[in-house]
Amino acid sequence: MSVVALQPGYTGTVADTEDRFHGNRLLYIGWEDHLLFCAPVCLPLPPSMPFGALLSDVLPGVYGSHPDFERIDWSTAQWFDSGKPFKPDPAKSLADNGLVHKSVIRFRVPGLKGIKGSGS
Repeated sequence: MSVVALQPGYTGTVADTEDRFHGNRLLYIGWEDHLLFCAPVCLPLPPSMPFGALLSDVLPGVYGSHPDFERIDWSTAQWFDSGKPFKPDPAKSLADNGLVHKSVIRFRVPGLKGIKGSGS
């Protein structure tokens, strides 16, 4: 992501480069049609983590309080990586699924549109 400084000649240290996260990468994850979570969450995750572990071990702690979460059928989830359709392989690592530092992924589950269909 490029930055435009308002003052000519400005220099500064970038504070969120991958090397500052102890071997982890920042991954932004958003759940479409569920505005109870108004923005994607940002998680520092190891690139070697299997995508399936993200679903089974990480996302329940993030989104599990939502009443729709227990109804998710991950086999029907539609995934997007930076707005483009993306089909992750649960057995492959985050890195092997093409996710890099600061990737933005979102998912949508057909039939789940928030609390009583409200989008929240």
